[in-house]
Amino acid sequence: MNKAIVASVIVLALAGTPAAMADPPGPLTLKDAIEMALRNSGQVEAARLAADVAQGQTGLRRSAFRPNLFTGSGAAYTNGFPSTASGAAPSLFNLSYDQTLFNPPLRGQLRAAEDETKAKQVAIDEVKNDVIVQVASDYLELGEVRHSVDLLQQELKSAEQVIAVTQQRVQAGLELSIDETRAELTRAKINERFISFQGREDVLEEALRTSTGIPDGQPIVLTSAKLPPETAPTTSQLQALALANSPALHEAEINRQARLDNLKGQRGGYWPTIDFVGQYMVLSRINNYDQYFRSFQRNNLNVGVQVQIPLFRSRTSAAVALAQSQYQEAETELGNRQKALEIQVQQEARTKREQDAALEVARLELKLAQENLDMVQAQFNQGRATLATVEQARLDESEKWLNFLGVNFQGQKAQLELMRTTGQLPLLLQ
Repeated sequence: MNKAIVASVIVLALAGTPAAMADPPGPLTLKDAIEMALRNSGQVEAARLAADVAQGQTGLRRSAFRPNLFTGSGAAYTNGFPSTASGAAPSLFNLSYDQTLFNPPLRGQLRAAEDETKAKQVAIDEVKNDVIVQVASDYLELGEVRHSVDLLQQELKSAEQVIAVTQQRVQAGLELSIDETRAELTRAKINERFISFQGREDVLEEALRTSTGIPDGQPIVLTSAKLPPETAPTTSQLQALALANSPALHEAEINRQARLDNLKGQRGGYWPTIDFVGQYMVLSRINNYDQYFRSFQRNNLNVGVQVQIPLFRSRTSAAVALAQSQYQEAETELGNRQKALEIQVQQEARTKREQDAALEVARLELKLAQENLDMVQAQFNQGRATLATVEQARLDESEKWLNFLGVNFQGQKAQLELMRTTGQLPLLLQ
């Protein structure tokens, strides 16, 4: 086999696409598939809606520190002192204003809500990472499966030729019938794998259509896709990247800050609260209200501040204790996540190195099978080898190809997981 052709085929295999699809019409690149999946993902949309809900809850907390204006009127029967049902003086019209100026517990709850909104925004990035890894994995595996289907089709043809030659040799008394059965068993196993890979191809195509929104009638044509090389070769550097870029860790840090803000606010519950209040009333003469006072004035205005000084509040000490325990829980959770992330990076880096070593073994096995096929083909041309020997060598080469493609895809999956953990998935969109 020509060495240049072998080298080009290996490059295409590493890219995860069949050689027969070098220049397909309307190609779908890996970057396009990821971008379409992010736009089409219901999981990303749900995460965005959750962030909007958190933002609305924060706005509700903030409303206590903003102006609040009320108006209204009412009527009630009174026997005795002429007051309304709420105890206020009877009025034809009233206008009330209140705004919290200083309330540490409420301020702490507001800051905690703001932190939780930030955490929901970070959660969107985590969901996006899940979508990117899933669609990239489906894309790369679909390329590997399609190439494997092509190879298995060639294997089936070679197996048929081996059976035909074996049958002739059995009839000529040069082979035993058991050899024919072995050849038929080989073909049956190849056909079983061929059917399995075809089914997997259908599943991956459907998954890719669902993720990207590609309609059923439109064919999915893949292009060469190669993951970017590692930017940090050492485990310590990878751990540093993970600690700096992990959305899950960032979310845990924000949750800890939210618990701390709430704790500070609850501790401020021992301090006075100050509210700015105001009221304008147009009083009524209902029930002879004007006769209860020497001087009756229809228009009344009250403006000032209302200060409440807590003397003894058992709820405050209970709230502080609860906030303290919640903060300690968040602090412990953050530490546990940091340690777990460091261990995860070590494991994923080790898995990636193991896959790289396995890929080198598979590459050399494929190279050896190709060289053996070239040698057997040359012997056949010289009349020193049979056709069955050539076809068997071709079957061996095809099996090594299948193994090489499978090992290569496992290495790509390991790299995707490591990229997610270290925050390097955005490189796929560049």
